[in-house]
Amino acid sequence: MKKFLLALTAVAAMTASASAADLAARPYTTAPAPLPVAPSWTGFYIFGGGGGGVWDADTGVQSTTTGAPILGFNQRQGGDGWFGTVGAGYDWQVSPAWVFGVFADGQFGSLKGTIQDQGPFLAGSIKNDYNWAAGVRLGYLIAPNVLSYVNAGYSNSHWKGTTLFDTASALPSGLHTDGFDRSGWFVGGGVENNLNFFGITAPGWFMKTEYRAAYYDSKNISELFDGTNLSNGRDITFKPLVQTISTSLVYRFNWSGPVVAKY
Repeated sequence: MKKFLLALTAVAAMTASASAADLAARPYTTAPAPLPVAPSWTGFYIFGGGGGGVWDADTGVQSTTTGAPILGFNQRQGGDGWFGTVGAGYDWQVSPAWVFGVFADGQFGSLKGTIQDQGPFLAGSIKNDYNWAAGVRLGYLIAPNVLSYVNAGYSNSHWKGTTLFDTASALPSGLHTDGFDRSGWFVGGGVENNLNFFGITAPGWFMKTEYRAAYYDSKNISELFDGTNLSNGRDITFKPLVQTISTSLVYRFNWSGPVVAKY
């Protein structure tokens, strides 16, 4: 019996030694590191923010009845101010690097400037108080979480009426203009990036900064008598260009940030 136990002990010892040697001979390995998978930009989003803008307009004075110029020259008037913006859109990531989308937004604020009729020395303060737009955009991913894009589409603007003052006396002239809408088109572009670009952990949250130029149709702004609202026979022609720069926070509903592949 003692010989049998000694034999078993010897076999066990040799097996353990062989196993240890085999482990020592093998290279040390681990499971492969998980690879990051870029998230998709496809999905619905909303945004809100604010910015500043300027407008300028080619202006002149013409007859209300004939449309003939009354003054022999035109002027360029302008204004500036601030606004807030809200909107929503949907994007499709159509390839690893390209994103196509549709969107709509509105701007609400006060971009205020001057219009005038230099014949009778009249002037008033005109304000672009809101715009809305709908369009498309095409973007290129310069990084998985950074989109550079251009956009274009339809835009509509509203301009408030104004009291016309006698510029010599600074008193109301008894004339005013009514508010009106102008439609047109816009072009622009910007950059949108996930907040983790700045080291902020906020899945789904982005920031975008955008420039836009909106070109609107010409409007003949009638000079109207207070009380009766009858024309004095003179129109101020007004063809505005509105340029804005805005920064907005964006929330993407389907964005979970970079995910990890499973093996």
